[in-house]
Parts: sequence; structure tokens; C-alpha cells
Amino acid sequence: MGSDPTLGDSASHIIFFDGVCNLCNGFVNFIIDRDTKGLFKFSSLQSDSARELLAPYPEIITGENPESVVLLTGDGRVLSESDAVLEIAGLMGGAWPTLKVFKVFPRGFRNAVYRWVARNRYRWFGKRDVCRLPTPELKERFI
Repeated sequence: MGSDPTLGDSASHIIFFDGVCNLCNGFVNFIIDRDTKGLFKFSSLQSDSARELLAPYPEIITGENPESVVLLTGDGRVLSESDAVLEIAGLMGGAWPTLKVFKVFPRGFRNAVYRWVARNRYRWFGKRDVCRLPTPELKERFI
């Protein structure tokens, strides 16, 4: 995975997100603002890149309501739901890795909370008509 030219630096991690979800786009903006080392690249789950890179994991992209956050780590692991969010927090600098303390809760419980938010995200935060397009300054961070 580290030699994949799509990823560039072998330490890059790709965050796949629902490109029409306002909550997911806010999450991406939050990460970009705090990722001063450029550890993360981004791709909407609706993109050709996501379909290609996540093809071995068909359970991740389902129907019209794709998983809202998926992490493909630089070492090739694919994490979704609460595991993805907590791993992203763990990779960030500052105090964000302390959020990994939530791993003490059973995955089933964490994912039930995650799915509840995911099911309601469009109603609570809204939905765009089209996927996010990166600004010219951020273009190299998106695949």
C-alpha cells in the first residue's frame, strides 16, 4: 500500500466521507484545520477513487446512504464507524488522542451511538446536492 502513487507519502491515511453530508464536510474541515503535518488525504465515498480503493470492502459502501466516515490507514487497514473516528483522533496531535479513552466502551455500544448519529445526520445537519469540491489550496489533499 505504501508504494501506491495515489497516496503519495507512505505515511498518508485516507479519510473517506459522505461528500453530500454537511456533518461529514464539517468533520473534514475540522481535520484539515488541525492536520498541520498533512497526515491525512480525503476522498468522498461517492468518488471513483473510493470505489476503486474500497472495492475489497463492499460492506463499507452500501446503497444511497454510504458509511459517513471510513479510514484507510497508511499500512492498509480499513476502519469504519467508531473505530475510524477514534483512530483519526489518535493520529492527530494535541489533546485529540485522549478521545481514544472511549475504546473502553464495547464496540457494539460505540457503533450503536455512531449509527444513530449517522442515521439522523441529514435531518440534523442537512445535505448538499453535490459532493464537495476542494479549493485550489487544498486540491493536493484530495484524491
